[in-house]
Amino acid sequence: MKPKALFLTLLLLSTVLLLVGLAVGSRGWEVNIAGIFGDISNMREGFASQQILWQIRAPRSLAAWLAGGLLGLAGAIAQGLFRNPLADPYLLGSAAGAHLAVAITLTLLTLSPAIDSWIFRVGLTGAAFLGALLAVLLTLTLAKGVQHSLRLLLAGVIVGVVLAALSSLAMLMTPEIMRATQGFMLGTTAFVNWGSNVLLSSTLLVCVLLALGSVNSLDALALGEMTARSLGLKLNCMRAVLVLVMAFATGTAVAQVGLIAFVGLVAPHMVRALVQTTHRWLLPLSVLSGGILLLAADIAARWIMAPQELPVGVLTAVLGGSYLLWLMHRKAI
Repeated sequence: MKPKALFLTLLLLSTVLLLVGLAVGSRGWEVNIAGIFGDISNMREGFASQQILWQIRAPRSLAAWLAGGLLGLAGAIAQGLFRNPLADPYLLGSAAGAHLAVAITLTLLTLSPAIDSWIFRVGLTGAAFLGALLAVLLTLTLAKGVQHSLRLLLAGVIVGVVLAALSSLAMLMTPEIMRATQGFMLGTTAFVNWGSNVLLSSTLLVCVLLALGSVNSLDALALGEMTARSLGLKLNCMRAVLVLVMAFATGTAVAQVGLIAFVGLVAPHMVRALVQTTHRWLLPLSVLSGGILLLAADIAARWIMAPQELPVGVLTAVLGGSYLLWLMHRKAI
């Protein structure tokens, strides 16, 4: 399949899933035309349906797609930057760093993640970005660079485990909001609003533009560091920009929907399985693929145990972990 055809296919599939997301609620599958256009015969019920549709289902479905897109982009950048097919925000520790920063912020301020405040959302995103950035730098320091793939992976796992333990400790210090915070940290779109979508969409736009500016460097780096340097590329500057982009994308996603595992790993691999292309197409295709993965998982999380809701992070962890095992076995990594 050609990259352009795959792009249009994924875009169409994203649109279909967004519409499906509007039809799946706490009672499972329900198509309510009155909720979209209003019910003239019963104005009160029609207004309630519209509120549920446009203030709950629509923002959370869009947020799931945007957050998945950010994680897919971060995963594609990580795999190209570190030349490691297993690199992703979760395995490199950046997601755990963002997770810890969010947990500390909520603990210190004794605030619930359900608060509907623009300032709160921006502050939480800033804290998550710093946490993700520091975690990546710590992983790179422990791994002593990016030359050894296994060492980088082990360093990321160690950093992730330690930071996850610290996050749990931080949540235990505030029992009054622990239930809401714990649900958020497991990964959920239940706390998002339209303000969250503004943050997610703005971040996605900025990160995509910055990443696309470095596609030639990523393509050259795929041929080897010596080859990239012989072409006169400023690798240190490029790496700094891409690490910042990866941390910003991961931090924003975690701040809005909690800890989501393995979407960043699986999305680029799905794209590579369907088409062989350069990073100019791989990055936007990974955005679409990541958005589809997380939105599909969110819809499934709402539908499987309706009227109860399964944390979407748990679902992606199970599916992503299974995919990782299959990938390691298939490629003998």
